[in-house]
Amino acid sequence: MKPLRQIVTCAALALLTSTTLADNWPGWRGPTGNGLCTEKGLATEWSPTQNVAWKLPLPGPAGATPVVWGERVFLTSVNDTGELLLIAVGSDGKQLWQQVVASGNQKARGDEGNSASPSPVTDGKSVWTFMGDGTLGCYTVEGKEVWKFNVQDRYGKFSIQFGMSSTPVLDGGVLYLQLIHGEGDAKTREACVVAIDGATGKQVWRVDRPSDAIAENEHSYASAMLYQDGDKKFLLTHGADVLVAHDLKDGHELWRCGGLNRRDDPSLGYDRTLRFVASPVAVPGLIIAPSAKQHPVLCIKPDGKGDITNEASLHYWSFKKTPDVPTPVVVGDLAYLCMENGNLTVLEARTGKEVYSQATHRQRHRASPVHADGKLYLTARDGKVHVIQAGREFKVLAMNDLGEDQSSSPAISNGTIYMRTFGHLWAIRQK
Repeated sequence: MKPLRQIVTCAALALLTSTTLADNWPGWRGPTGNGLCTEKGLATEWSPTQNVAWKLPLPGPAGATPVVWGERVFLTSVNDTGELLLIAVGSDGKQLWQQVVASGNQKARGDEGNSASPSPVTDGKSVWTFMGDGTLGCYTVEGKEVWKFNVQDRYGKFSIQFGMSSTPVLDGGVLYLQLIHGEGDAKTREACVVAIDGATGKQVWRVDRPSDAIAENEHSYASAMLYQDGDKKFLLTHGADVLVAHDLKDGHELWRCGGLNRRDDPSLGYDRTLRFVASPVAVPGLIIAPSAKQHPVLCIKPDGKGDITNEASLHYWSFKKTPDVPTPVVVGDLAYLCMENGNLTVLEARTGKEVYSQATHRQRHRASPVHADGKLYLTARDGKVHVIQAGREFKVLAMNDLGEDQSSSPAISNGTIYMRTFGHLWAIRQK
């Protein structure tokens, strides 16, 4: 009986291990908040008829990334009447429930987005959603509303040209949200950063978020991010010309870094329309901060105090080109920048030395790349997804096309790649 018990024990451990290794995708940038996951055996190639486990028609378009916990997928959408929706879907592709979070959808510039642009976030017990109209709500994973309010009623009316699109960060039961906007007047500053108790919706803290940005530069479409390593953990907010680190307990400013809108560069000058869209990426030991348009990407150390804009000892490198919209990914010793035009530029993460820069698909890239199983997934606005082998050699493994527009980033969980196109939620799974 002893060998039998050993076999049963080993089988149970193997089952437990396979279960725990399957990543949830609890927020926009995945389980670690930086676009990385540990899933293996994912599909490399797909089409409307190949490696599609299921697809679910959606009531309308949105750019928000789905989030996944266990057997549930959550995503936001709009419908024809302008309602802003939170939808729960089972891992079998069947809709579980739908909640009307708010009404009055507003489209951004052209086809660039709408009020369902921020992504939801979940901890497996609750799911929180933030809409572009300012509605922030908490629901159980079974669909029951726990609390809901509009942050504009609490923190002031938004003044942002193309709509608020920042996704909340969840950590330790607290929601952190950057509200970076303003009238463009240097004498007034509307921007703030808030922490909300996830269980009750009550304010934990609120801090002003000052800057010397003017005009449209007061507006940010980026999202806050967490930095954490073995020694420290803090919140990063990105916009209004600067990257700022905040203490998680009370929100006070730890340090800030400018130099993203090059006032000191005669060839560039100060750009009054340099709104940030791409968010920072933070991995232990370094933070990469993109800017916009023709301005730079900075890589800095997480150890600063005060204004570190000109502290050379706290800067790893500056690179002349920025992704503009997609958020970078750092894998090992390499940083991957998917440019807005589809070029993939790879840099050494610590030195900034260019490894290569190659074109993929000449189309707008609005989604941020993700990495899993040694592959990068780059999603273009027309829905074409390039799968690139990670590493120092540029190698295209596949180019996949579902035939529908897409601006949301992929989500990966339990061996499945979830693609949220404007028409459907797709479950891509290797057969």
